[in-house]
Amino acid sequence: MKYWKTTKRYLKLYIRYFKDIKSGHWFKFSKALHNENSNFDHFISINQEIKQNETFESKMFNFSLASKKINQHVIQPNQIFSFWNAIGNPNQQFKKGRTIQNGIITEDVGGGLCQVSGIIYYVSLLADLKVLERYNHSVDIYTEETRFCPLGTDATVAYGYKDLRILNTFSFPIKFELEIKNAQLFVKLLSKEKIDQYALEFKIERQQEFTVVETINTAKKTANTSKYKNL
Repeated sequence: MKYWKTTKRYLKLYIRYFKDIKSGHWFKFSKALHNENSNFDHFISINQEIKQNETFESKMFNFSLASKKINQHVIQPNQIFSFWNAIGNPNQQFKKGRTIQNGIITEDVGGGLCQVSGIIYYVSLLADLKVLERYNHSVDIYTEETRFCPLGTDATVAYGYKDLRILNTFSFPIKFELEIKNAQLFVKLLSKEKIDQYALEFKIERQQEFTVVETINTAKKTANTSKYKNL
């Protein structure tokens, strides 16, 4: 079973690779610039609590490693930030943590990274960046007391299957900068020029089997519609 799971994942990766080549996305991915000394004078920032659970230490390790990788990426105009392009194969360096697979809470390598992708997605919504790829979680496992981000701002990622991709539509470079401090995850969207920050409104419709969330910014533009199966 494990062999088949690994084979299936790499098959998905090869298919995605060829699709990216054909679409031209592969050549637009942002690059890690280790000696980047550019000054980014403007930023939009948010932070989220890192909740305590049984895999908290592994989650903190994963967040720290992911932050170091993502912080090296500068996204030039018309370039694409790809979460997995920045992170790489999670099986090589990351630890096991809690994750949701097919609506079930389990443990897997890189568990918890969805909070990192989610906070990047959230700040991208505030800046009205163009989101090329994003998936919400299949189920909402949180209560209002345990939730660390508004419903509709999450972005689940699965290596080979689901990515988070953000296009820089501005005429100047931007970058995401993450920091962990006092069990809080901070993200800044840094930019060379000022970016207007939008407020977000969430319209939640509770159905019998699903919860549907429409996220709208202050320009009355629908940013996304997310659908979660009720537990």
